[in-house]
Amino acid sequence: MKQQSISAPHSRRHFLASGSMGIGSLALSWLLNQEQALANPAANRPDLNQPALEKQQFDLTVKPTHHPPRAKAMISMFMQGGPSHLDMFDPKPMLQKYDGKKFPGDIKYDNAAQASSKVLGSPWKFSKHGECGTELSELVPGLSEVVDDIVLMRSMHTSVNNHGQSIYAMHSGRILPGRPTLGSWLTYGLGAESENLPAYIAMVDPGGAPVLGVDNWTNGWLPSLYQGTVIRPKEPRILNLNAPPHLSGKAQEKYLDFLGNLNQRHLNQHPGEDDLSARIASYELAAKMQTAAGEALDLSKETKATQAMYGIDDPTSAEFGKRCLISRRLIERGVRFVQIMTGNQTWDHHTSMRTSLPRACKRVDVPAAGLVKDLKQRGLLDETLVHWGGEMGRLPVIQNDAGMAKQGRDHNTYGFSMWLAGGGLKGGMTYGETDDFGHHAIKDKVSHSDYHATLMHLFGLDAERLTFTRNGAPQTLIDGQENRVVKEIIA
Repeated sequence: MKQQSISAPHSRRHFLASGSMGIGSLALSWLLNQEQALANPAANRPDLNQPALEKQQFDLTVKPTHHPPRAKAMISMFMQGGPSHLDMFDPKPMLQKYDGKKFPGDIKYDNAAQASSKVLGSPWKFSKHGECGTELSELVPGLSEVVDDIVLMRSMHTSVNNHGQSIYAMHSGRILPGRPTLGSWLTYGLGAESENLPAYIAMVDPGGAPVLGVDNWTNGWLPSLYQGTVIRPKEPRILNLNAPPHLSGKAQEKYLDFLGNLNQRHLNQHPGEDDLSARIASYELAAKMQTAAGEALDLSKETKATQAMYGIDDPTSAEFGKRCLISRRLIERGVRFVQIMTGNQTWDHHTSMRTSLPRACKRVDVPAAGLVKDLKQRGLLDETLVHWGGEMGRLPVIQNDAGMAKQGRDHNTYGFSMWLAGGGLKGGMTYGETDDFGHHAIKDKVSHSDYHATLMHLFGLDAERLTFTRNGAPQTLIDGQENRVVKEIIA
């Protein structure tokens, strides 16, 4: 029977926004936060088995890879602000030798007004840990317990000495805004293993959104289906997830059937709007999340021992520990990419470093190590990439030279550290070096493009072959930049 025409005085968006079922508002907040003109790409990501290109299909079905993957999922703990590699991961005896003396070289400051040429030796002791003997600071005792499972990268660089540009480089491949993030590219290229949860989830800090806000998990010009879904840092972690009691059950079912008919009719009338099918699929996913998300976010069934492993029994680390534990639960349930963000400038220690840096470390060190331990004991680490790091490190000289209590360090994007674990990587190794003062990466340098190419390789993807056609031209995460897969760190 031919369906009767429905005359509606409002737009579909007004219908969704005014609905009281909860699902509409969830979908809107998830998908329509960044409204942009609909693109009409001519071709999709290359078919991995045939040379011909097919019509773009926006969905989260599992896609074939370019080569056998080592990793299936990734958890990225992004330490926004610039953790000091010189005080945590990269010991430099020359800093101690020249402490308080003039730096014997050139320094590029970000904040010249507070700059000093005096060398600042690290106030914290380094010692060797694990069978590998990697030197780590006393600030990261948790990490020292899993050092044999990590690759410590000591030669990262982006060479753009400010937060925003370096964040864009680390997340999106270029220093300019508007491009899709790594999580969006991975979900676009690989699809999702869960039909009931988003493929890409961002977990924000209770202290506030990081610098650049939603740009940290944006889909850019990829379809909105590939944008990160934000989970709040406190309960309820997803707003409007469930319908009010008097509207649940059959009432909601009829409501969603009616909405589905409207969506499908609109899609039939506008067959060229490829992005529309992605939005419809996302609304359907939002409905499925009512049951699956609540269960995934519930920590009550985790043992006390597991919660203690994540530092949840300690008020200092409890909040970050909960987000790390939730990330493991999400990965177990088929989520592809989880991003755990620290707050705005949490690690930007221009001043009072002797108190602010230990405080930041105590908040995240035990939970991050607990995540590695837990994944390993559950047999998940081999196929889950874990990342810990920020967009920059710090300079070897004093900033704010107004007494020991006030001293800090300025930005340094020319050489800094981060660590990775699992997902086909070697464990118990360091890679790369900075100079004697920790200012510039000088050996086995790893750029943001190298980092992205390596991660994509571990997921079975060639970063230069995974394309999206925009304005008639193929776009990639690497975007034509020089890059290499860092094969030395791959097991």
